[in-house]
Amino acid sequence: MTEDEFIVGLKNHNYYAYGKLLDNFQQKVFSTCISFVPNKQDAEDIAQDVFIEVFNSISKFKGDSKLSTWIYKITTNKCLEFIRKKNTKKRFGFLKSIMGNDLPADKTNYFTEINHPGIILENKELNETLFFAINQLPNDQKLVFTLHKIDGKSYQEICDIIDKSLSSVESLMFRAKKNLQKLLENYYKND
Repeated sequence: MTEDEFIVGLKNHNYYAYGKLLDNFQQKVFSTCISFVPNKQDAEDIAQDVFIEVFNSISKFKGDSKLSTWIYKITTNKCLEFIRKKNTKKRFGFLKSIMGNDLPADKTNYFTEINHPGIILENKELNETLFFAINQLPNDQKLVFTLHKIDGKSYQEICDIIDKSLSSVESLMFRAKKNLQKLLENYYKND
């Protein structure tokens, strides 16, 4: 089955095509989700949302890019949307605690469960510190850094996924590295 036949099968809601979609992309999508949201349960939920979105939106796929690129766009958007919602809930909880309407907000960082298959670090504290620092980056920098350093995407693949020029992606990566150096500076001075 060619990619064009595969896409036509998806657009016609062919069960075989959807089975192939899951076989080809389920692990890749999950790995990307857990790169952004290192919590297995939430990453699985986001991955499921990605495939629902693919199912509901495949008729809008124009073929301007590869199908895999289109799926990665949906995946990264769903991950960033989840992170934004999570951060909004934290801020709301914090404001409620200040106003005396609720128990104090949980001061622990949400992004501490590290079970990412692509990252093998012996020290859990280092994992937590690294993911905490990555999640402090502006969204564009976080996106580029995660796709390149954790998911192993090339700069050109990232350009296709986020619709930015090569020079923009390189600039975002440079700034992400500089910001991470600043964020992690104290951690390394204390070690």
